[in-house]
Amino acid sequence: LGEYTVFRYNFTSVQLFLIFVQVGSMPSENLFVPEEDNSLYFTYSGRPNVLEVKGLNYQVNLHAQIPWYEKLAEFKMPWEWNKGGETSAITNLNVRVTSGQMLAVIGNTACGRASLLDIITCKDEGGKIKSGEILINGTLTNKHLVKKSIAHVRQDDQLLPHLTVRETFAFISKLRLPKSYSEQQRMKRVEEVIAELRLRQCANTKVGNEYTRGVSGGERRRVSIGVQLLWNPGILILDEPTSGLDSFTAHNLVITLSRLAKGNRLIILSIHQPRSDIFQLFDLVLLLSSGTTIYSGTAKDMVQYFASIGYPCPRYSNPADFYVDLTSIDKRTKEKEIECLERTRSLSEMFWDKVKDSKDFLWKVSNDDIKDLTSDKTGAKAPTESSEKIITMDAHDVDELPKGFHQFSVLIRRHISNDLRDLSTILIHGFEAVLMALLIGFLYYGQGGNQLSIQDTIALLFMKGSLTPFAVVLDVVAKCHSERAMLYHELQDGLYSITSYFFAKIIGELPEHFTFVVFYGVPIYWLANLNPDPVNFLLNLIFLFLMVYCTRAMAYWMSALFPTMQISSFLSNAVYTASYLTGGFIIKLENLWAIPFGLSFVSFLRWGFEGIMQVQFTGLTYSFNINNFTVNVPGELIIRNMEMDSYPLYSCYLVLIGISAGFLVLYYLCLKFIKQKSSQEW
Repeated sequence: LGEYTVFRYNFTSVQLFLIFVQVGSMPSENLFVPEEDNSLYFTYSGRPNVLEVKGLNYQVNLHAQIPWYEKLAEFKMPWEWNKGGETSAITNLNVRVTSGQMLAVIGNTACGRASLLDIITCKDEGGKIKSGEILINGTLTNKHLVKKSIAHVRQDDQLLPHLTVRETFAFISKLRLPKSYSEQQRMKRVEEVIAELRLRQCANTKVGNEYTRGVSGGERRRVSIGVQLLWNPGILILDEPTSGLDSFTAHNLVITLSRLAKGNRLIILSIHQPRSDIFQLFDLVLLLSSGTTIYSGTAKDMVQYFASIGYPCPRYSNPADFYVDLTSIDKRTKEKEIECLERTRSLSEMFWDKVKDSKDFLWKVSNDDIKDLTSDKTGAKAPTESSEKIITMDAHDVDELPKGFHQFSVLIRRHISNDLRDLSTILIHGFEAVLMALLIGFLYYGQGGNQLSIQDTIALLFMKGSLTPFAVVLDVVAKCHSERAMLYHELQDGLYSITSYFFAKIIGELPEHFTFVVFYGVPIYWLANLNPDPVNFLLNLIFLFLMVYCTRAMAYWMSALFPTMQISSFLSNAVYTASYLTGGFIIKLENLWAIPFGLSFVSFLRWGFEGIMQVQFTGLTYSFNINNFTVNVPGELIIRNMEMDSYPLYSCYLVLIGISAGFLVLYYLCLKFIKQKSSQEW
């Protein structure tokens, strides 16, 4: 293989022929760039961007970043939660990047990479900028400026797993591109992004996740990049894009980013320790250690810089590995930690002495080599004309993004499409409903055509309304928490409003809820030979629908209120159990003491049970024999004896609707005022 190189040639649109040509001695690095071509399907044609960080000093409170529920587990008082813990995360950081360049921020764990990206994108929390400033084209950054100028690709891929790559881009384009775009223009942009990111071969494949088979890890990461690339941003920031990928896939991904940078874009990415061929693709490198700058300059000059200060890179070693290891802090013993910190301080001071008088704070080989960093050598391109409309996303364009009903319609279509593709979950939920219905129904089916006894009928009515909601709680909580991180990031990116998401979520899941109730409620009703009147059957089914929906709405609220699935599940079951115990079957309402009796008024199982009792027994007469006497008991007497006639039938419906609406309002308020971070991000 060392004697051959590979060329690609398209003879047709389908076939690819590989031609092997012997070339004698060939530089080995040429073997690793099969995709590095100049075919830019679309470039950023706005004005070149300049991002500057000047004299940044940033401090974080480590205690403030600990989740509140972990602090409670430590039995700390709230006023002691954030005391102490302040530490410097970034010290005197200066860097300047322009369009056409790709800057890699490298360093050991806790070196300040993530903090820097969070500060640039205005997503820093639990920290404080002590001094310094961040400028985009000479303007101090703020959330509004960042939202219209910077696309941020997070470390974890937050995508709906059951949509295809093309569908994912299509839905995002309808939310992210200005509403003046026609459907044809949106799909044209989608196809351009697919082509630019080399995703044509998997465009109709499900995105997938760790549970659902789909595209590969590298392709999924490119889909995440494409979601942000759709609106053609001038600045692209990526948080450890190669994390979790094998070396070959990571190399191809960085080649893609390099090609995007050549399209007049400014790209900043954090990466831990890139392999050597990835390192060679970077235009600029920023090496951090404990928040201080050890090196900032071109990647190709990094080895020469460290050699000039007495730290040459050993032959055949990866410079990134060697110098990241050199600046790492060894905390195994106090002596080693002090030694490493002293070395890092010395390296930082030496670098600052060399660059403090320069305009861009980049180390250069010599004064003769000082050149404009936007030259062709760094891969920058002058703005090019394009046949497509360029999205500059100024203030007016932000106002012209789709809003209101358009967002709702896109979100509900996306939600339903993703759910309908999840056939395994749909089948499991359907099988669960039918199996529970058959187990309960056949238990009472042995009575034949005979009427059930009063006691058996009352037990069946309560069990029917109280058994299935328990499973609904677990399903809803698990699903909401699986979507929580994606919701948080999309809201941060301004893709849609909370109101649009809320109504799309609630209405989009109604068909699934209705189907579940029908599959569960109908078999039980007829197998158990309940009141055969069609009107009574319909009223009974509506009560069951409302009771189960109250449980679903309560699970929505708990899922948005608490940051972890475990806490949400526990407290959802606690609320459900309280409703179960005060439902009027386990113990009569008149025998409850003050607090449980008060809770019974908001117990959805109590109102559902009371309504179902009235529907079943009103107008029926039960007969049973005592010795030689036949006693007829009217159904109204049974209702009165169970104290289920305190309120008319319509009031039971209204109260259940009111409880559902109350839980949904609480759910909306939690979405509005509580950040929907995943448990990993707290």
